[in-house]
Amino acid sequence: MSIAVRPLTGAEIAAALDDLAQLRITVFAAYPYLYDGDATYEAEYLAEYAAAPDAVLVAALDGARIVGAATAAPMMHQKAEFRAPFEARGIDTSRLFYFGESVLLPDYRGHGIGHAFFDHREAQAVRCGANAACFAAVVRADDHPAKPQDYSPLDAFWARRGYAVVPDLTTELAWKEHGDEAEKVNVMQYWMRTW
Repeated sequence: MSIAVRPLTGAEIAAALDDLAQLRITVFAAYPYLYDGDATYEAEYLAEYAAAPDAVLVAALDGARIVGAATAAPMMHQKAEFRAPFEARGIDTSRLFYFGESVLLPDYRGHGIGHAFFDHREAQAVRCGANAACFAAVVRADDHPAKPQDYSPLDAFWARRGYAVVPDLTTELAWKEHGDEAEKVNVMQYWMRTW
């Protein structure tokens, strides 16, 4: 498999937003997110993301087709609900990078692309003067009815990358799940790495 993984910036991000929106809707439909994607929401969310100074989108390309993507931007440019748990603990969000989604189509998993996503996002964080990076992962009960029998969480992968759960550091985010009439609030657990 020959996949190119490279960061996009500035105008390149804007050109890739439709592909990223479709990837988010496709990948996050599966467990553990179970996201019932909405193209209008995606367009608004991604336009806001693209406008953040120093944002980076790392794309995995199979030829000209984007088959995976990962985003990162300074935490100080994120929504208040993402910043608030850190600010409440006195963590300087001006030196913290937030890693947003990391989405990859199933056929492309297991080939080192996830590591490349982290490598590129961490490099952007360092270039921008950050001394730490974080991301949030949805919390699901072990006995969640939608959990596939062969589900393997990414916790061990994240730990090998140097990230760890920050106890009691969570935020809440609402989205509509497949089969639901309305959005529901989900708890998101923060993981962080300093350097």
